[in-house]
Amino acid sequence: MQPEPKPGDLIEIFRWGYRHWAVYVGDGFVVHLAPPSEYAGAGASSVMSALTDKATVKKELLRVVVGRDRYQVNNKHDDKYPPLPPSKIVQRALQEVGKDVLYKLTSENCEHFVNELRYGIPRSDQVRDFFTATGIVTSLAVAGLIGYAVSKNRQQKQ
Repeated sequence: MQPEPKPGDLIEIFRWGYRHWAVYVGDGFVVHLAPPSEYAGAGASSVMSALTDKATVKKELLRVVVGRDRYQVNNKHDDKYPPLPPSKIVQRALQEVGKDVLYKLTSENCEHFVNELRYGIPRSDQVRDFFTATGIVTSLAVAGLIGYAVSKNRQQKQ
């Protein structure tokens, strides 16, 4: 059983292939940035989020947003950045509800949104991690191609 989050806590929701983020505002509710394809259990259809440039800030029950997915409280940057007071986080979140905002998967997504509310710093580790992993895979692929070309060249010279 998951312990009840406290107001101002960040909620990490484990969707298929990515993580959705929300901020807990009390009484069972969260505020989150929801592109048109974001809904509980959205799974692969949330890839469509990459194709939109608008999202709506919604206040919904945590259990509705989570659906059948797993979640956890994850205030992972508290050791790097001092969080704002919980009442301020909740106030800032509630002021955003109902607004249609710019949405960019790489720079203005749900994780950026909640980190901005809690710390005043918009950041997304899953975007950073994705580009780091992509860079590593690309580097390995290039190294493999170079190795293959060198090997092929040696074979042709023999």
